[in-house]
Amino acid sequence: MKKFTGQKTYLGRTLLLGVACLLPAGLAHAQSADVLIDKLVEKGILTVREGQDLREEADKNFTTAVQSKLGMPDWVTGYKISGDFRGRFDHLSSDNAAFTERERFRYRLRFGITVNMLDNLEAGFRLASGDPKGSAGNALSANSTMQDNFSKKNIYIDTAYGKWTPVNSGGWLVSGTIGKMDNPFAFTPMVFDPDLTPEGAVVQTSWAINDQQALSLTGGAFVLDEEQLSVSDPFMYGGQFLWNAKWTEKISTTLGAGAFKIVSSEQLTTVNVPFINQGNTRMVTLDPVTSLPLYTLQSRFMPVIIDASATYTLDSFPFYNGAFPIKVAGEAMQNMETSTKNQGFWVGVTFGKSGTKKSWDLTYRYERLEADAWYDQLVDDDNGAFYPGDMPTANSPFGYYGGTNIKGHMIKFNYSFTDSLTFTATCFINDLISHDGLVANGLVPDAKTSEAIHFMADVMWKF
Repeated sequence: MKKFTGQKTYLGRTLLLGVACLLPAGLAHAQSADVLIDKLVEKGILTVREGQDLREEADKNFTTAVQSKLGMPDWVTGYKISGDFRGRFDHLSSDNAAFTERERFRYRLRFGITVNMLDNLEAGFRLASGDPKGSAGNALSANSTMQDNFSKKNIYIDTAYGKWTPVNSGGWLVSGTIGKMDNPFAFTPMVFDPDLTPEGAVVQTSWAINDQQALSLTGGAFVLDEEQLSVSDPFMYGGQFLWNAKWTEKISTTLGAGAFKIVSSEQLTTVNVPFINQGNTRMVTLDPVTSLPLYTLQSRFMPVIIDASATYTLDSFPFYNGAFPIKVAGEAMQNMETSTKNQGFWVGVTFGKSGTKKSWDLTYRYERLEADAWYDQLVDDDNGAFYPGDMPTANSPFGYYGGTNIKGHMIKFNYSFTDSLTFTATCFINDLISHDGLVANGLVPDAKTSEAIHFMADVMWKF
């Protein structure tokens, strides 16, 4: 170990140890130690060489020191604290006279901890805000709405998982995860809402063939609901294959394919599970116990999905710092379990890439997602239209809903003021594909306009 001499170096080591003992392990190690050493070098308290040596010593002994201070077990190698806060202005409008224009002020808070352990083990959780949906939180949103005389808001478990990575060498990576997790698939919001955190088990494998080519395969089984009076619980099984390629310094591509299968979908009635989105064709039946109407899915689901993208990077672009990527992408799906209203696709282009200080991107996308292409409770809830039916039992459930049976445009702009602060403006301009037969077949089509505009302005701090 490097031996330090002199009062300045002793002072630097004392300050560094004090910060390490007072702050949480992940935060102190990842941020405070490096920042403090840089400041000590800048002020002349340490030389550049002494700072480098002290950084090496801090890295080597930090974990042991903090474990002793906080009582962590020997097999814990580190903690990572992360999260974000987002404030949102949300506006809904439509040309339909029956539509009530809405403005909401909302926010989202997420806070999580990841624990790394010996033998490539990991466990973590994340808590998130959210408005309640019945007796549970909204599976597709962590937004809390400013309302109800400054009422206290709800906090839910957003993720809670354990992960083991037994293979991570020679370009190969194999990992398994169980619990409630971030979505392990790379599909877009046409397939899974960005806030969806599925519950179940997943295995992920990837192979870096070389610096330019990589393959990955993800497969999983997920629980959609648990039924007390039936052994036929609804599950979702599926997988995705992905090929990433970088052909030159300017050109890169992705190509993916996947499929999913929902079993026992007849159990996914509006009584058994929270009913957030709309769009699927449903049959009206009576509950055998209460005799109340149930809305049961008419179609089963086994969609096959293909997605692809190509990116070309320009050397420069006006009002953009650094190389400028232009990405053209698309995704298509077809539900193999039904022959009508069973397709969906989107195509779009993205200019730039946000996420770092003074960077931005602009995206346009056109999407058409037919009613029974996929289970409507899993897709983007922000991408919606106006259902003009007069009653829930009519041919459309009155109100603005996301889900399937939607066609239209999305325009999105991101600007990152700093690495941690980003502004986002998103606008959906959508219409329904079909007005009839969404709850029960054989009803008279509704010719009222269903076009609606959903505009959101966000400011997000991430940490």
